[in-house]
Amino acid sequence: MQEEFVTVDNNRIRYLKAGASKRNLVLIHGLGASAERWDLVMPTFAKNFTVYVPDLIGFGFSDKPITDYTTEFFSKFLASFLSELGIKKAVIIGSSLGGQIAAEFASSNQQIVEKLILVSPAGVMKQSTPALDAYIMAAMYPDPDSAKNAFAMMAGSNKDVSQTIVDGFIQRMLMPNAKYAFLSTILGLKNSPEITPKLELIEIPTLVIWGDMDPVIPIKYADYFVQKIRDCRFYQIANSGHTPYVEDPKEFIRIVLEFLK
Repeated sequence: MQEEFVTVDNNRIRYLKAGASKRNLVLIHGLGASAERWDLVMPTFAKNFTVYVPDLIGFGFSDKPITDYTTEFFSKFLASFLSELGIKKAVIIGSSLGGQIAAEFASSNQQIVEKLILVSPAGVMKQSTPALDAYIMAAMYPDPDSAKNAFAMMAGSNKDVSQTIVDGFIQRMLMPNAKYAFLSTILGLKNSPEITPKLELIEIPTLVIWGDMDPVIPIKYADYFVQKIRDCRFYQIANSGHTPYVEDPKEFIRIVLEFLK
């Protein structure tokens, strides 16, 4: 995996890249995360695709300007990011916040998106959950105990939490403007318009994946996406929480590659 940087709308954006295929795959992380969240699946996907994994603007090691971090803002950022890299066609996978961004982007850029995969996407749930509350508190007051507890809750089981994930999260949340971008994104999600009109516009083949033990955005919200997107398939991953590509990467890869074939 190569770490690279690109300037997008006067902001320095960091991304990881791997593979040398003519088919492009873009992975979009969730709230408070970074490109490293996809580390367990990126090498396998790179065998069949050129994989691009940005740190979203406001997160990771990308610039964090003082602005309103709305879903529309992130969608426009994604369009500019792909344009700067000369990517005219790509499969897009988005997780949680990244799923909502991917859906928003796909609804108005269908000529760019080859196929769409949404992993436990945000956009429907408007109230919080205990796991999400714990994650927000860990972001505002980042220390090893609160961060580890939050990630353990997000997994929805007694699975071990990688210390590397915990340490990376704390490091990123202590960076200048990181807490501002995090809170602004939370407010942007809370006040975002009803997503139904956007979902009903999507005609791209779509796959929705959800962990059946997801305590952050419960699996009951999957029905909404499956019913509103015209050409949509659904797969739930057993014994998985909010990030199946971290908790069960082999099964996640199998499902994705089967869909993309």
